[in-house]
Amino acid sequence: MALAVCLLFDRHSERAIRSLWDRIEQLGVPSLRSHTHGRHVPHVSYAVLRRWDRLAVLDALAGIDGGTPVQLNFDGVGVFRRGRTWLVAGVSADVAVRQQRVVDLAAATGAELHKHYRPGIWLPHCSLAPRATLAQLPQLVGAVMDVLPLRATLDHAALINSATGELNRLPTLP
Repeated sequence: MALAVCLLFDRHSERAIRSLWDRIEQLGVPSLRSHTHGRHVPHVSYAVLRRWDRLAVLDALAGIDGGTPVQLNFDGVGVFRRGRTWLVAGVSADVAVRQQRVVDLAAATGAELHKHYRPGIWLPHCSLAPRATLAQLPQLVGAVMDVLPLRATLDHAALINSATGELNRLPTLP
């Protein structure tokens, strides 16, 4: 269980990601759409916290000056351990600076950051399927590559509890 500080897609980009999830589900591969509680939303996480005080993190992030929407170009598919597949995004220096600021503010509340979200290690991505098998990968990757490249706009942010799907929208865009 974790609390994530997430960038969320604009309406058009969210529809594109959800369509990809549907495509993956049609192949018989469980996507993020049907994973666990079924309340997942397309997102890119700036930070994933293993221990946290939700109100303290909300307060810390509420003070961030509102940023402009983030443009990401997804042009490939990645695979983490245990078959977690995701869209690969190129990232600008501005987005890396924003991620560092979010991590610093969350850490200042005493929150414990997941090791993969440390600045310099963080790989911005959008999850597709949490547990694809090796046998499913060729078909999954083929279906995704049919719709890439995908240029997406992320125009709002939230804290999301991965265990429950509870979403607390942030007043500004980090």
